[in-house]
Amino acid sequence: MQSEYPERFERDMGCSEAEWLGWMPRALGSHPWQRDGSVITVQIGAGRLSVSWQSLPERRIALLRMQRLLVRFTFEGLDADQRKAFMKPFDLSMQRGGG
Repeated sequence: MQSEYPERFERDMGCSEAEWLGWMPRALGSHPWQRDGSVITVQIGAGRLSVSWQSLPERRIALLRMQRLLVRFTFEGLDADQRKAFMKPFDLSMQRGGG
C-alpha cells in the first residue's frame, strides 16, 4: 500500500485481463461502477475514479511466464484523504499471497 495516492498514477500489474476483471467487484466494494471496454468508471461520493488498462508484453523469468497489464488510475473531484480511503481497501483486496 502507498502512503499517498496522487490524482493520476500507473501500475504494472502481474495478471491477465480476465483475472483483473474478476477481482473488480470485490475491489470496488459497494461503489457504483460501469465498464466500457478497457475502462471502468467508479462513482465515489461526489467524485469518481477512471481505471483503464492495456496489455503489456509478458514477463519471463527462466521458464516462468507472467501476463501483465499497465493500469492507469485517474481520480476526479476527490481530495487526498478521500483517495486514500478508497485505495486502502482496494489495495488490500488485490493482495495475493502464497505459502
